[in-house]
Amino acid sequence: MSTTSHDRLARLAEEAKQRDLFDEVRIEGDRLACRARGPAAEAWYRLDADPTRWRVGLVTADRWLSESIESDLMHYGDPIEELIAEELVELGIEVEGTPPRVPVRHFRSDDLLYTFETDLPEHRGDDAELALHYLLAYEAAFRVLGDMTESEEA
Repeated sequence: MSTTSHDRLARLAEEAKQRDLFDEVRIEGDRLACRARGPAAEAWYRLDADPTRWRVGLVTADRWLSESIESDLMHYGDPIEELIAEELVELGIEVEGTPPRVPVRHFRSDDLLYTFETDLPEHRGDDAELALHYLLAYEAAFRVLGDMTESEEA
């Protein structure tokens, strides 16, 4: 990883910590990993710094957590692509399409993690700032789905 990439990730990590939305924030090579606050099982938001573009995602090893998210999406009928796009618009990011949509892949990765993932569009200017906005939009959209938030029932 180049010094410039590490500096960008360090800046993003500091900004993510200041937002106080995550239980843990750390840099893992070319990745910013942010542990989700409050889900029924461990889940991580990720920002990967690819040489050509950024990628944002949510991963969990827990099948039931992934299925609880899917279930909420099916029950309420809101596509995750639209929910994330709405959060981006709230953050001042222009999203194309009518209705605006952000492509999201959902799969089980080679390392057996249930994954929701989006490649960020090519962007001119500060790509790290755009990546932060996508991370925040992912967190806001997924926080309210399935078992991503601790139950208030005791």
